[in-house]
Amino acid sequence: MVVFAPARMTMLIDILLTTLILTAAIAARYLVLSGLAYWLLWQRGGEKLAAKRLNRDRPMRRVMLQEIRLSLLSSAIYALPAAVAFVAWMHGGTKIYTDWRAHGGVPYLLLSAFIYLVVQDTYYYWAHRAMHHPRLFPWMHAGHHRSRQPTPFASFAFDPAEAALTAWLLPAMTFVVPVHIGVVIALLALMTVTAILNHSGWEVLPHSFVYGPIGRHLISATHHSHHHLRYGQNFGLYFRFWDRMMGTDAMPTAEARGQKPSA
Repeated sequence: MVVFAPARMTMLIDILLTTLILTAAIAARYLVLSGLAYWLLWQRGGEKLAAKRLNRDRPMRRVMLQEIRLSLLSSAIYALPAAVAFVAWMHGGTKIYTDWRAHGGVPYLLLSAFIYLVVQDTYYYWAHRAMHHPRLFPWMHAGHHRSRQPTPFASFAFDPAEAALTAWLLPAMTFVVPVHIGVVIALLALMTVTAILNHSGWEVLPHSFVYGPIGRHLISATHHSHHHLRYGQNFGLYFRFWDRMMGTDAMPTAEARGQKPSA
């Protein structure tokens, strides 16, 4: 029989309560921001924002409801490791800090953000490629790819196994790599916005930027939408580095010429 000490029991209760709170917060953030993007781009009209439509068809209600169901489940799965890290931080058990002057000030703030992005991008590239293996795809990644023409609601639509595979990385890094709480918040905001925009079915970034000296190294909606049509290409999360290194990088040739992509 396992007997928990009072301190451990208190921490366990804190983690469970924090998981519930974070689940609600993550789900609410997802619904509000994805809903806003859907309204701005598909209801109000992306042309009014000078965006370029990528999807041939308008989003189907059945597909969006499926994306929302998977996303709400993913919210709970992502909340648990985040809750563990949060409770550990409150007890001084992580490398999260609050004084921006620590660790060298602003230069380290920028360096730590870059480290987190590069590690996450690298991990995601290889995990994403692995999930496309025929033996793993049906139960780890097929749910996300039911949206061949994704909508903003697909941004968090993961099968439970995929969510479990990807949810732990950033919380685990906070136990190893010092990071300011402001950088953590900024990274979470960046993750959310890029995921929504890259699944929106519209390219909101200017053509000159997407194919320019900076944009051509980054994942855009144009780049990721191609992945939903050509499963064997474009596995990256933020950067195109690993796709280029491993020969899996591709951009729609029609888009590269500034033309409307073919179906």
